[in-house]
This record gives sequence, C-alpha cells and structure tokens, in this order.
Amino acid sequence: MAIKSVRIEEGCIACGSCESICPEVFKVEEVSTVLPGVDFNKYESQIREAADACPAGVIVVE
Repeated sequence: MAIKSVRIEEGCIACGSCESICPEVFKVEEVSTVLPGVDFNKYESQIREAADACPAGVIVVE
C-alpha cells in the first residue's frame, strides 16, 4: 500500500531506532524528524519497520 505521509507526533524520546532502521527517511537530533523530499514508497518496508519498532509509538504512517 502506498505511503502518502509520515510524521512524528509529540512524545519522541530520541532513542534513534528509526534512524538506525531507515536513515534515508529519519534524522534524530533532539527529537526525530522526517527528512524533506523523500519518496516514501522507495523505503516503505523500512518505514513501517521503524514505526513498529518505535518505543514511544509516535511515528504515524498514512
């Protein structure tokens, strides 16, 4: 299923798991951010894995 958007909700604990799983999409500094201009569908499986692995449950994939 095509990904339309990926966002990080409030509550990120900056653990770095999303960036370690998919550095092409996620960048962690004080909190995680989604990098601009990325074709999410190229990294769909990694994005979904990062969302599943997020201990704070703040990665929203639509």
